[in-house]
Amino acid sequence: MSKAPGARNRRGMGLRQDILILGLTAGVVGSLVGGLMLGIGMGMVTQNVHAGWILVLPAAPVAGLIGKWLAKRLLKRLDAEGRL
Repeated sequence: MSKAPGARNRRGMGLRQDILILGLTAGVVGSLVGGLMLGIGMGMVTQNVHAGWILVLPAAPVAGLIGKWLAKRLLKRLDAEGRL
Protein backbone atom coordinates (compact mmCIF):
# COMPACT_ATOMS: atom_id res chain seq x y z
CA MET A 1 0.00 0.00 0.00
CA SER A 2 2.08 2.85 -1.21
CA LYS A 3 1.01 6.45 -1.12
CA ALA A 4 0.81 8.77 -4.05
CA PRO A 5 3.80 11.08 -4.46
CA GLY A 6 3.31 14.15 -2.33
CA ALA A 7 0.67 12.49 -0.14
CA ARG A 8 0.63 13.62 3.48
CA ASN A 9 1.48 11.30 6.29
CA ARG A 10 -1.14 11.18 9.05
CA ARG A 11 1.26 10.75 11.97
CA GLY A 12 3.31 13.91 11.53
CA MET A 13 6.35 12.20 10.04
CA GLY A 14 8.10 12.80 6.77
CA LEU A 15 7.57 10.53 3.84
CA ARG A 16 9.75 7.51 3.19
CA GLN A 17 11.64 9.34 0.49
CA ASP A 18 12.55 12.15 2.90
CA ILE A 19 13.81 9.69 5.50
CA LEU A 20 15.74 7.70 2.90
CA ILE A 21 17.45 10.78 1.48
CA LEU A 22 18.24 12.00 5.00
CA GLY A 23 19.88 8.67 5.87
CA LEU A 24 21.89 8.52 2.69
CA THR A 25 23.03 12.13 2.92
CA ALA A 26 23.95 11.87 6.60
CA GLY A 27 25.80 8.62 6.00
CA VAL A 28 27.81 9.86 3.05
CA VAL A 29 28.66 13.31 4.42
CA GLY A 30 29.36 11.96 7.92
CA SER A 31 31.63 9.26 6.55
CA LEU A 32 33.53 11.71 4.40
CA VAL A 33 34.07 14.25 7.16
CA GLY A 34 34.76 11.69 9.90
CA GLY A 35 37.04 9.66 7.65
CA LEU A 36 38.96 12.73 6.58
CA MET A 37 39.45 13.80 10.19
CA LEU A 38 40.50 10.28 11.14
CA GLY A 39 42.88 9.92 8.21
CA ILE A 40 44.62 13.26 8.67
CA GLY A 41 44.79 12.81 12.44
CA MET A 42 46.26 9.31 12.22
CA GLY A 43 48.77 10.55 9.67
CA MET A 44 49.85 13.23 12.09
CA VAL A 45 50.03 10.81 15.02
CA THR A 46 52.20 8.35 13.09
CA GLN A 47 54.59 11.21 12.32
CA ASN A 48 54.88 11.94 16.08
CA VAL A 49 52.73 15.06 15.93
CA HIS A 50 50.57 14.44 18.96
CA ALA A 51 48.23 17.28 18.10
CA GLY A 52 46.74 14.82 15.60
CA TRP A 53 44.77 13.27 18.46
CA ILE A 54 42.69 16.46 18.43
CA LEU A 55 41.42 15.33 15.02
CA VAL A 56 41.24 11.59 15.72
CA LEU A 57 39.24 11.54 18.94
CA PRO A 58 36.22 13.64 17.90
CA ALA A 59 35.98 12.18 14.37
CA ALA A 60 33.02 9.87 15.08
CA PRO A 61 30.98 12.34 17.19
CA VAL A 62 31.43 15.04 14.55
CA ALA A 63 30.18 12.64 11.89
CA GLY A 64 27.11 11.95 14.05
CA LEU A 65 26.48 15.64 14.66
CA ILE A 66 26.36 16.23 10.92
CA GLY A 67 23.49 13.75 10.71
CA LYS A 68 21.69 15.54 13.53
CA TRP A 69 22.11 18.92 11.81
CA LEU A 70 20.80 17.48 8.56
CA ALA A 71 17.78 16.03 10.37
CA LYS A 72 16.99 19.40 11.95
CA ARG A 73 17.26 21.07 8.56
CA LEU A 74 14.88 18.50 7.06
CA LEU A 75 12.44 19.08 9.92
CA LYS A 76 12.45 22.84 9.33
CA ARG A 77 11.94 22.32 5.59
CA LEU A 78 9.05 19.92 6.09
CA ASP A 79 7.45 22.27 8.62
CA ALA A 80 7.77 25.21 6.21
CA GLU A 81 6.13 23.15 3.46
CA GLY A 82 3.31 22.15 5.81
CA ARG A 83 4.03 18.44 5.50
CA LEU A 84 4.29 17.79 9.22
